[in-house]
Amino acid sequence: MVVHVSFSPAPNDPYPAILPMIGVMGSFDRPSADLDEPLDCYLHGYVSSRIMNLSRASASASAESEGEAPKGLPVCIAASKVDGIVLALTPNSHSYNYRSAVLFGHALPVTSVEEKLWAMELITNKVVPGRWEGSRTPPNAAELQSTNVLRVKIDSGSAKIRAGPPADSSWDLEDEKVLDSVWTGFIPLVERLEAPVPSVYNRVAEVPEHVKEAREAFNRAAEEYTKALAGEVAGSKVMYGEI
Repeated sequence: MVVHVSFSPAPNDPYPAILPMIGVMGSFDRPSADLDEPLDCYLHGYVSSRIMNLSRASASASAESEGEAPKGLPVCIAASKVDGIVLALTPNSHSYNYRSAVLFGHALPVTSVEEKLWAMELITNKVVPGRWEGSRTPPNAAELQSTNVLRVKIDSGSAKIRAGPPADSSWDLEDEKVLDSVWTGFIPLVERLEAPVPSVYNRVAEVPEHVKEAREAFNRAAEEYTKALAGEVAGSKVMYGEI
């Protein structure tokens, strides 16, 4: 639900910068593209934030170099989701079940109003599917001016996953005393969306269908994934994956 975007700040800043942001994959040129096709990562934020200023400056610097197309601000985007706590025989083998991805690319501000609105709709519907149509749209001129959208062209990326029970060493698995005294397994961590709570100024009596459906779909997917992991544990199957 949140990505962390890291970048190099101004030369006189001694620390690298990292920001939690909402990000969504998509292609404005090929809206029907899926996850097995090249996609960009869209991020949005306040127009005067540091990452927005640096992205604009990077685009301007590239434009001043004759014959060079703007490349953008180098960024690293990381996302991770913990699915459970893994308890093993020895502290060294304790872990998490998780899914994670890291993307490397260059960020440029979206300058086309058409693409900006498209990306804002994509991001809004990532938060809750159908929410763009379920809210006051389109954004007014002041909102469009105060919000920037970054398009990150992805150069490379990697993904890792761990799922299943503990993976202890053979010498511990052969030690009857250890096996008889240490509980092993994993504790599922399931994210759930609870019942919607109306705001103090809400005047709509019924929760909209798109909100109900989004909540139900989110919770159903989380429960199904957790059941699948429990089945793998019962079968003593550990899954590691890296792309």
